[in-house]
Order: sequence, then structure tokens, then C-alpha cells
Amino acid sequence: MTRSTASPIARYSSGVGAVLLAGLAWFQLALALGAPWGRAAYGGVIEHPTGRMRGSSAVASVVWAIVALVVLRRGGHAVPQVVPGRAVPVVMWVAIGLLAVGVVLNTLTPSKRERIIWAPASLVMLVATMATELAARTHR
Repeated sequence: MTRSTASPIARYSSGVGAVLLAGLAWFQLALALGAPWGRAAYGGVIEHPTGRMRGSSAVASVVWAIVALVVLRRGGHAVPQVVPGRAVPVVMWVAIGLLAVGVVLNTLTPSKRERIIWAPASLVMLVATMATELAARTHR
């Protein structure tokens, strides 16, 4: 989808979603680099993430950064194409599924910080990503 053919809903929702997804990517990168923010991640059970958690966060930071770019592109913004065009709808629906799981897990977590920060952020990311995909599909 090019900038000129994107619906206003797709452009707006993709911008909102991508900003939050980029924030999530930065948060995960900070965890990977050793930031003591474990109480706001991984169920809040540990202040300093373990090596395995840091590795997981490193991978997650890359994945969410790619998803942010895909969401922006799906919304009609001029950003680099990081996945083949035919894969974009698949990436969008996989991201929507992961974000839905994130909403559930961040709502059920014993970590109060995760419930306060990530449950609502995950919900907004989910709604924005889904709105982008649905608007992009209906505005061809």
C-alpha cells in the first residue's frame, strides 16, 4: 500500500501502534543490555534479568522493531520494506495474535508494574495494529 492509497484510519492507527511498538522494542533492548527493569517484565519475579532473559529480550527487540516498521508500511507510511510484500498480512496477523496473548498475560501477571504499564499498552498496540490491518484490507 502506498502513501497515496492508504486510508486516514490506517495512517493514524499505524502511527499510534508503531510508536508504542517502538517503545516496546526499546524497552526490550534496554533489558537485553542489562537495565534493572525486570520487575516490569517476565512476571516481575526478578529485578535484573538473567542471561537467558536478556537473550530473549534481544530477540524481542528486533522482532518488535520489525513489526513497528511493517505496521507503519501497512498504514501507508514511507518506511523501508523489511519483509516481502506478500508476507505483510501474515506478519500483521501474527503480530495481532502475539499482542492478544500479551494483553492476557500482562493482565494476569502477578507483577503490579506489568499490569499497570504493559496491560494497557498491549491493548492499545493490539487495537491499533488490528485497526491498521482491517483498514488496509478494506481500503484497497
